[in-house]
Amino acid sequence: MQVVSLSGSPSPRSRSAWLLEWAHKHLAPRAKTARQLNLRGLPAFSLLTADFRDPDLCSAIDAVLDADVVLVGTPVYKAAYSGLLKTFLDLLPQDALAGKVVLPLATGGSPVHLLAIDYALKPVLGALGARHLLDGVFVADSQMPPHDTLGYLPDDAVLARLERALAPLAAQWPALPHSTPSRLPITESA
Repeated sequence: MQVVSLSGSPSPRSRSAWLLEWAHKHLAPRAKTARQLNLRGLPAFSLLTADFRDPDLCSAIDAVLDADVVLVGTPVYKAAYSGLLKTFLDLLPQDALAGKVVLPLATGGSPVHLLAIDYALKPVLGALGARHLLDGVFVADSQMPPHDTLGYLPDDAVLARLERALAPLAAQWPALPHSTPSRLPITESA
């Protein structure tokens, strides 16, 4: 299986990036290929002008098209996923997520943004052809306080929700463990 992670956070260190990396680190060792795409690293001009001649932009789009599993991480601002993620998703072909397993992960300042996954992000992912959308995981900032060495320290309920979100892949991917380590530090990714 090929796994790709899309980070829609404009910040290099963020809760949504931490969640995405946690999920990615648990899937990557079992994947044929695993790639992390930090959308903030794509050339802004090419991204905003849909310059399909840009090799970095084309490589990112191809990574999504070639993937079997797509992890999507985003902060929630004003009850919607990030503009950075929206800009990238707009460049994908209409059926880009057809036949793929998609796991949305989101963070927000408070639980009032909980439904952003279901009412903002999932409809767009569905419009891109995603039919196998796993239950998303939303985490409020208070559930993941900053930590000096680990980046963030999610509470046990968050970790349990992450494990449950990945569980459907275990049936399709027997090598995926049902129980995973609870704490992984976040690192800067290219």
